[in-house]
Order: sequence, then C-alpha cells, then structure tokens
Amino acid sequence: MTMSRREIIKMGLAAGTALSIPLTLRAQTAPARSAAKTVHMVINGDLSVFDPILTTTNPTAYHGLAIYDTLFSLDSKGIPQPQMIENWSLSDDKKTYTFELRDGLNFHDGNPVTAADCVASIRRWGQVHPGGQLLMERATDISKKDNKTFTITLKEPLGPLTEILATASSPLLFIMRESDANRPATEQVTSNIGSGPFKFNHALARPGASFTYDKNEDYVPRNEPADGFAGGKVVNVNRVVWDNIADQQTALAALQAGEIDFFEAPPPDLLPVIESDPNLELQVLNKSGDVYFMRMNFLQRPFDNVKARQAMLHLIDQEAFLRVMSPDPQYARTVTSLFGNTTPYSNDENTGWFKKGGDPEKAKQLFMEAGYAGEKVVILQATNIQKFSDAALLVATELQKIGINVELAPSDWGGIVKRRANKGPVEDGGWSIFISNWDDFSIGDPLISSFAVANGDKAWYGWPQSDEYEALRATWADAESLKERQALARKMQGMWWDFVGAVLLGETISPTAHRKALTDLVEVPSGLLCMWNMQKV
Repeated sequence: MTMSRREIIKMGLAAGTALSIPLTLRAQTAPARSAAKTVHMVINGDLSVFDPILTTTNPTAYHGLAIYDTLFSLDSKGIPQPQMIENWSLSDDKKTYTFELRDGLNFHDGNPVTAADCVASIRRWGQVHPGGQLLMERATDISKKDNKTFTITLKEPLGPLTEILATASSPLLFIMRESDANRPATEQVTSNIGSGPFKFNHALARPGASFTYDKNEDYVPRNEPADGFAGGKVVNVNRVVWDNIADQQTALAALQAGEIDFFEAPPPDLLPVIESDPNLELQVLNKSGDVYFMRMNFLQRPFDNVKARQAMLHLIDQEAFLRVMSPDPQYARTVTSLFGNTTPYSNDENTGWFKKGGDPEKAKQLFMEAGYAGEKVVILQATNIQKFSDAALLVATELQKIGINVELAPSDWGGIVKRRANKGPVEDGGWSIFISNWDDFSIGDPLISSFAVANGDKAWYGWPQSDEYEALRATWADAESLKERQALARKMQGMWWDFVGAVLLGETISPTAHRKALTDLVEVPSGLLCMWNMQKV
C-alpha cells in the first residue's frame, strides 16, 4: 500500500504527536536589497553551532566552507588537489611530508596564515575526525619549519595522507588561527574568523531569522577553474544571506516570488510545482546521493542490548520510508551496504535481514529476547527538516504497532544537534533514536566517515562499540590494492550488521531548487554546499 505524507501525519497524530499546520501560508516579505549582487538562500536546517570541528551537522559545515579554507580539497572525481598548499614533497622512506603554503593567504583580521596556524588546526581536527585520529596515532611530529612551511613525520607510512587531509566528510580540516585552534575540540570556537572566500557578517547576524556572508575582497583564489571543492574559489556576488524559513511551502512561495534565490531541500511532493514554473529550475548538486539512517543510543536501554538493535533491522521497510521521503522513484533507491550504493566497496555481505515489507513479528520477538520491559523509547524529531520529521513519525508508528512505548521529541534541527550530545538516560534529557543522513560518497570510506566508527565513547553520536570491527577498520589505511580493501569491506560489513551500528532507511537523490537567474552552482562529490562560483544574472 502506498503511504502519502498526509497519512503519515495522521499516524503521528494517532500516536499522540501534536502538529501545528498553518491554514494560510505566505512568503515572508524580503527586505530591500541590491538584487543582482545579493543571493538569498534557504538551507536545510538551521545554523546553531558555528564551530565546524565541534559538530558534523551540514549547516555548520556550509558555514565552514564559506569562511575557512582547507589545505587540500577533493575535485569532482574525488581526487585530492592542493588548495592552500603550493608545494609538497615526501621523503624517500615515505615517513616525512613537507608542505609549503601558497602566497596571498590572510585571515579576515588582516594577519597572514602561517604554518603554526596549520599545525594547530591539524592537531585540533585530529582529535575528532576518524582520519585525523589515525594521523595523530601515527605521527611522531607535526611542526612548523618556517612561517610558510610545516612537516608531518610518521612512525610508519600512511599512503592515503593527502586524501585524509582533503576529506569532504565532516568535520573538514578547516584552517583556523592558532589562537582559536589551540582550544580543545570540545570547546567551541566563536570568533568566526577564517581565511576563506566569504566573511561572516556579525553585525547582521539574526539567529533564528538570517545569517549574512559578505565577499572577502582580499581573498586570492587559485588559478584553476572551480572543480568540486577544488580549484579557484571565485566569488561573483557581494553578499549571501541565509534566510531561516522553516515552513517549506512558505519557502517555495518565496522562491516563486523572487524573494529568495535558492531552496536547498524542496519537499518531494512540491517538485512538480517547481518543474512547471518557467522561472525555476531543479538541479542535483550532490551526485552521489544521501543515505538516510536511524542511529540508536548504545549507552541506554533498550538499545544497549544488541537484540533490540537487531530488532530495528527487521522492523524497517525501506520502500515504505522511501515512499514518504522521496515518492518519485527516479530520486529514490534502497540501500543495504554499509558502504553505500555508488562506492567501489558496496557489497551484500550479511544482508539477509533485508526483506520487502520488513518483518515486524521478528522485530517483536527480538525485543522480547532483549528483555524489553516497557522502557520509553524517545525519538528525536527534526520538525524543520521534512524527510527527518516524516521518517521519525513512521519509525514511531511501526514501533507502537509491536507494543513499544514510544515518545516523539519534536524540535528544530538545532535543538536536536544539542540534545543528541547528551549521553544520559531519557529521564535526564537523553534520547533513544535520531534520524539523519550521510552522503553516499563519504559513507564508503571508513577512514573519513564518522558514521562508520565504532569505538564507543569516542565514536559519533550513538556511540557504537565493537573492538573486533575497529581492529579491522584500523588496517584499512595499509591495504595496498582495491581488491584488498574490497575484501576488508566485506568483513567489516559482516560485523557491522551483527552489532548494528545504525539502521538504513533508504537512499535519495535530492534536487535543489533555484531561480534560473542563479547560475554556475558548484556540483560536488558529496552532500555539502559551496557558495563560490555562482552568479546571479
């Protein structure tokens, strides 16, 4: 049976969730502006954390891409290219890398970017990023040689080092001022001063309403043309404003009226309206697609028990979720591999749990075997991201059908970003499940994807733990051929679906919507938004 979004909302109401649906929707009036030099955008979610090392949430990563720069960047084919680096070399024993910064790099406060800033930034990022953690484990020294040159010396060779430095999986290696980067990775940097192509306009910041980015007139882009995250970051507009319009129909009305220029995540049921408007265009910027998943809290009942987590594998009917999140089949597909659908490591190891329609009776049995005793399962529901919100409603409904005590905890995405860091029980503001996504391109590399880490307290939110799996993941960097990594991927996936590090809900290709007057948007190999290169006619 095909489920509509309206039916899902009805199910959520039956589950006791109150939804406020405005009877009249109208676009907000845009302030007067220089239309040709200012771009107004509505992004997916809200910016509540400004430090792109502290969190992996997309709005914060977009913010980082605007105001900071990176040492290396991935081009459209996923190949690392120098960005802030002019020259680099590797010693004969393959243990010492020497990097030289290019000319013209300055922070927004006017001070030059130095090797010391790079060293401090690598060390801070290395506390939290999976590839950075591996680098820090193998490094004997990361130090400045002179103001423009720094070295990384390793105990043993690390072949994919430049790929790790060029990561497009949050948190990216953004170069901060040494004074900011010397803070622990758990302590937020709030200065918003980088060396990137945009400057954050503090005076015009309106939390909950809008954030403004101005062109950095002093930025010196590379000479190469823009290519993915790499190449010249040429800014062709004077200002970009992120308008916070939580209601998606209101955002579409604003796009049609020309009050905004770009709408990152139009809801699937409104795509035909956009296609029929001669002034609007749909464009897929993230070619790899987004894998949607449900992350469970390994630290608290009931999901501290592996059988309860395995129950969720059998409960989920991906096709039902995709009908809700992306009803047009050209933009949706099921996914069963830890390594996504489009990567060379995608495989079918240990995927016998996947079944059309799911298996609710098997899920109910596994909850009983886990000793489930009526504990409350709290599902975080992002009310301002439709796909996350609808998926949370459907998860709640399916759990209630098999007798699980469920409570939805609605808030905007910013509230969820804060709450999901709580490791305590639900009675103390903790949680049981949250819904999110990761781009297919990044999920396929366990060196750069926080999603694929299972080292307990040090892992990404949900804190999965499997020492056996982590021992295998640690050998990934030393695999010398594609064939070796593919064999390793099968072993890792087999373990992952035994301890259930997450449950996949399906994969979507999500087109953005923009006015046809906005051109030359950057297409990237992963799900992050770049604001350079675009032009407004």
